[in-house]
This record gives sequence, structure tokens and C-alpha cells, in this order.
Amino acid sequence: MKLIFIHGPAAAGKLTVGRALQELTGLRLFHNHLVVDTLLAVFPFGSPSFVRLRKQIWLSVFEAATRDGISTIFTFAPESTVNPGFIEAAVAAVQNAGGEVCFVKLDCPIDILEQRMEDASRSRFLKLNSVAVFRELRAKGADHFPELPPGLSIDTSTLEPSESARRICEHFQLPILPTPPVIEHFPKG
Repeated sequence: MKLIFIHGPAAAGKLTVGRALQELTGLRLFHNHLVVDTLLAVFPFGSPSFVRLRKQIWLSVFEAATRDGISTIFTFAPESTVNPGFIEAAVAAVQNAGGEVCFVKLDCPIDILEQRMEDASRSRFLKLNSVAVFRELRAKGADHFPELPPGLSIDTSTLEPSESARRICEHFQLPILPTPPVIEHFPKG
């Protein structure tokens, strides 16, 4: 079992690349906002209950998926409300159950992140979608997070999501689903 741990700043393309990787490999996609948005229905972002439950859910899913042999793609935005010990706990949960964590860092220049920030696709989930708030949070150090373990780094300003997904497959030797055959339809008559 492998946990493909895709991380990077807001608007780096984590969910987009995660979806492309899911399409290419058939792996399950457990993206950050499935838990974050669920908890925001009840708890304020960053509140003690929010932080505790988010970590608990993430780790429980990693451990259960590993035990069940389900390789998974996870997207993660390192930010100040996440305890830095979460990374070590995530690696331990997966390794103790017999799996492997594969870290993928997505990044791109700030001006590109800001261009992407207000894209309509970001409103589907409760994603950060304001350049002003993004700048304010960065100024306050919200995105300062200890360096994550080494893995693969990808600049999403230079690669299409499908190519990023292919690079992840190559780097971590993930099997790619067979391409379905093209069926040609000829007009009758």
C-alpha cells in the first residue's frame, strides 16, 4: 500500500493533480477538503476541536486504508493550524500498518498562485479564494510549516496535471491503468 502525500500551498494544483493521478492509476483520492469542509459545518477553522478531529480523521483513514491494502492519494496544505507532529504521526500510522508514504511537493511562482486563487473551480469546496486573504495569511506566517520529508518536487506552472501525474507514477513506480481501446464507429450503409 502506498499513500501518495501531495502537498503544497493554496492554488498549487494539489486536487487537480490528485484527480489526474486518480484517473491514471485508479487510486482512491482522499483530498484535504473532504475532512476540512465537513468539520467547518460545525467547528470554526483552527478551533481546538477542529484541529483535534481533523488530525484524528486523517490518521484513522490512513491507518485503515493501509491495513485494508488500499493505496490512496492525499492532498495537504501545510499551514499553521496543523501540528508539525502530524507528518511524523502520518508516516508512523502508514508504516506501522505495512505501507509506504510517498511525498510529492507541488509548487509554482507566487504570481501564478495568485492568478489561480480566484478561479471559479476553487469555490466548489471551501478553498481559499481571495488574493487579499492569501497575502494577509502569508504575511502572518500562516504557511510556515517545517520542511516535509524529501520526495518528488513538481513546478505546476510548467507541467499540465496529466504530465505531473505521469511523473509521479514514474518516480514512485505506480502502475498505470491500461488505456481502453479506441472503438471506431462506421456509418451504416
